[in-house]
Amino acid sequence: MRGDLHCHTRVSDGSMRVEELAAYAVRIGLDCLAVTDHDSMDGVARAQKAAAGTGLRVIPGLEISAYDHVRGKKVHLLCYAPPKPDELLALCAETLRDRERASLAMIEKVRARYPVSEEAVRACAAESNAVYKQHILAALMDMGFSLAMFGELWTACFSHSKGGFALVETHYPDARDAVRVAKSSGGLVVLAHPGLYRNFDILDELCALGLDGIEAHHPFHSEADEQTALEAAAHHGLVVTGGSDFHGYYRSRVNPLFKKGLEGDELDRFLAALESGARAQRPGGGGAADPPMIW
Repeated sequence: MRGDLHCHTRVSDGSMRVEELAAYAVRIGLDCLAVTDHDSMDGVARAQKAAAGTGLRVIPGLEISAYDHVRGKKVHLLCYAPPKPDELLALCAETLRDRERASLAMIEKVRARYPVSEEAVRACAAESNAVYKQHILAALMDMGFSLAMFGELWTACFSHSKGGFALVETHYPDARDAVRVAKSSGGLVVLAHPGLYRNFDILDELCALGLDGIEAHHPFHSEADEQTALEAAAHHGLVVTGGSDFHGYYRSRVNPLFKKGLEGDELDRFLAALESGARAQRPGGGGAADPPMIW
């Protein structure tokens, strides 16, 4: 059994359509694929339809954008197979609305220096629930101002560390609130790539709120990050997850599907935890009477 539990499509900031991602997973022989677009589950049903009859199991999910306001760091959470997602999706809808606000402001800043239009950017973001920085850069690439998504122009426009002239930040919910809402959805809640945003210091707090797992295996983790995450999983009794964090060519590094995916015992343990959560939500299973999301 082989699975990639962290993937993005054009529904958020990936370059590949949902159906193309499902076909890609089938071609490389994956058994499981979690579609985890940022703050949205709109691609899940499309992926399940595309995978029907292929043997590929599509796991519903999303990546929740949040923030540790105590330490001033981004925090991302993965939520898998939530049977009662309404409150969670409402929280994420607020993020998407603010992302749209920030993106429109960034477009205006870019327009002051380059002859790009909002319409051109929106054409690049046609299938997404919000405009992302990648869509602005894609429009500039169409006009010949850059040959690479994450090159000099990206740095000039959007770099955090080098003061990108067009950068406007999105406001995110507090990570603790996001975990509470995600847990109330009934899904399996996982701290995403803690090494990427240096989130190991918030782990105790999130575990106290019911965090279920930690993404130990990630392409941008160092060996030390992975080991720290595995030790934290053992200490706190967390499920270990992993995946490519696939974005297609909307990525700064070469990163094909299934890079750092799960297989063998780790994938079996994840699927068992997912099934255990689904059983708890079924009538007579000790949870709410709502039927679980089909996965």
